[in-house]
Amino acid sequence: MIPNHLPSTNSGIVNLGGQNHNSNVVGDGARVDNRRIDPTPSAPAEGIENPKGSRHADVGVVTILPEEMRAVVDRFGLERSERRDGLFFNTGTVETESGPLSVVATRTHSPGQRSTMSTLDHLRHHYSPRLWLLVGIGGGLDPVDARVGNVIVSTRIVYYDSRKIKADDVQRRGEERETPARMVHAVNAYFTDHGSPAGIRGQIDGHRKRTFEVLHGLVGSGEAVIADRNADERRYLKHYNDKVLAVDMESGGLSQYWQENSVSSSPNPGWVVVRGISDNADQEKNDDHHELAAFNAAHVARELLPYLC
Repeated sequence: MIPNHLPSTNSGIVNLGGQNHNSNVVGDGARVDNRRIDPTPSAPAEGIENPKGSRHADVGVVTILPEEMRAVVDRFGLERSERRDGLFFNTGTVETESGPLSVVATRTHSPGQRSTMSTLDHLRHHYSPRLWLLVGIGGGLDPVDARVGNVIVSTRIVYYDSRKIKADDVQRRGEERETPARMVHAVNAYFTDHGSPAGIRGQIDGHRKRTFEVLHGLVGSGEAVIADRNADERRYLKHYNDKVLAVDMESGGLSQYWQENSVSSSPNPGWVVVRGISDNADQEKNDDHHELAAFNAAHVARELLPYLC
């Protein structure tokens, strides 16, 4: 028995929605506090700041180059309306057949896997999107399917930079990751409706562009800018899987960040990579087709939204 002169605290009975009948509540200062506790607190309403100051968006878009962001802002109809913690975000609402979607887009600090992972963390902290899109340009590995202007939609990423360096050889250790199955099904539905490859022709909102195709394929990702048709990285990727159609320097960071955050208690967003081919990753590589490739990629990303959300 606890002496009645000692303080005692008892949190009592927690009611999660049923009925409790309490009587004979005794003791100095005892009381009955009848409050219903919801075991699953609701998320903040759309566009409403939670206590940490973040907002919620349906889609988070990451770009690297200024041409890529301009294309996304143009095709998605965004405005630079948010500056948070020294970071700049372009936001807006996109109307789709499935209803309006809130979209936020931001650029990485610099090219590469590490900056991409940091940017995704900023997006998650400030906007908690339920879909991530990496949109921009890439180098083509196939002169037919991945010719300049074509767009590669990727749901599988091959990170090729892991390797063991020996005195007489370099052994590459590729890492492959795939987006959640629901994203794969959504992309499959897009190509079912539009053909595989999907052909896009003519002018789009006054922008002049030649006919281009959209293909579903793998993207190889590492830290190297490839500008040699005989590069070891190209040979390795084609040997690894002949469906690797393009290369970039950021998709590996996206797939790694997604995988490592799968342990979180909150739902992990799906992701898709959309790359417009700006060069053939060979000696002729230059910046001449950056705007064309970026705009084509942004256009395809916009077309995918009703399927992905």
